[in-house]
Amino acid sequence: MASRSKKVWGWMMYDWAAQPYNTLLITFIFAPYFSSVVVGDGVQGQALWGGMLTIVGICLAFAGPIFGAISDSLGPKKPWLLLFSLLYVVGSFGLWWAVPNMNGVMGILVIFAIGMFGMEMSQIFVNAMLPDMGTEDEISRISGNGWALGYVGGLIALFIMLLLFAENEEGKTLLGNAPALGLDAETRQGTRSVGPITSLWYAVFMIPFFAWVPDTKRMAEKANSSGKALKELWGTIKSLPQNISLASYLVSSMFYRDALMALYGFGGIYASGVLGWSVPQIGIFGIIGGIAAALFSYFGGHADRRFGSKAVITASILILIVVTVLIIGTSRSQFFGVPLAADSNFPDMLLYVCGAFLGGAGGSLQASSRTLMVRLANQERMTEAFGLYGLAGRATAWLAPGLVGIFTYLTGSQRIGYAPLIVLFCIGLCLLYWVQEDGE
Repeated sequence: MASRSKKVWGWMMYDWAAQPYNTLLITFIFAPYFSSVVVGDGVQGQALWGGMLTIVGICLAFAGPIFGAISDSLGPKKPWLLLFSLLYVVGSFGLWWAVPNMNGVMGILVIFAIGMFGMEMSQIFVNAMLPDMGTEDEISRISGNGWALGYVGGLIALFIMLLLFAENEEGKTLLGNAPALGLDAETRQGTRSVGPITSLWYAVFMIPFFAWVPDTKRMAEKANSSGKALKELWGTIKSLPQNISLASYLVSSMFYRDALMALYGFGGIYASGVLGWSVPQIGIFGIIGGIAAALFSYFGGHADRRFGSKAVITASILILIVVTVLIIGTSRSQFFGVPLAADSNFPDMLLYVCGAFLGGAGGSLQASSRTLMVRLANQERMTEAFGLYGLAGRATAWLAPGLVGIFTYLTGSQRIGYAPLIVLFCIGLCLLYWVQEDGE
């Protein structure tokens, strides 16, 4: 039996192992590379990316609660986690074949969607183990520390990519050298290696989790346990109108987490398409955001413990609304209608600042959201609860990327495409009014 310290560290290592999918693939390296190089057109690439995120979100909305309920009825979570980890590894590794100016990009989008589905589903089972990591007074700190550790891992992986592999249009990495290991810069093998590197990173650093974190004991065998679990899930869903606090929180998080994921998912594409940043420049943007996210997540966990999860979530949403407004109002040539000089670096500096607050507020928001869900949920059906939490995060997951894609297509502007996110953040903020920190 692993010691309590090793158990907690093993659990937090999941965040370290999984974060590069968000940092390297969804936000800072692969997404802008896909849009600007694989597709070759920023507007079309953003629209295709939004469609892919929408489809994955719909799949997750249905699958999360069902698998969570079945897992609660059986007990052990590691077998499920192993299954979805395999999807993560296969899906990320396959991005190696995303060559520049492909004739058909649907295969790459499908491969990415497989990996993303595995990553998101694995979080349900890991989050459900959080209550076993400590007392109720400790879980906010553990959750915050886990997110902070994850962002540090994402930062280190991003440094490795930028310094050694990801090349710009001239075929040079951030150090000014050709990609390491003899990779061909002309066919962008350096940048494409982000898929296999992310895959290997996860496979290696998940070993402590599987070795040190004890699994839930198997339930006594019961006939039709899966059917019983789904029946109980339906009962839980029907009872939500009587639990105003939990229901309000799930709907609130549905909107604000959807908007946050869209900001993450399109941030690199915006920097590439609107400001013309190269992959290494976008990586620096990611480093700034990652450092802020690690710091905010760590101190946010302590703020959560002192002021409560709801207060941290509220402050984070307000910061993200301001960030979104600034992004919409800024382009290479103007700032909210005020013309800028052709050689002005003001848009670049402003986006770096926005990146810091986006990373910081986003990290605190996710850590405190996870903690608040633990406090509101039925302790005996925690995986089902996080399945519903995943449903809340994905039931409208088609909405934010879909709206961004539609607004981008209709207006022909990547900046205006972000406008619907402000509305989603505001809806989430208003619904927090009915959330009681300790439930009903």
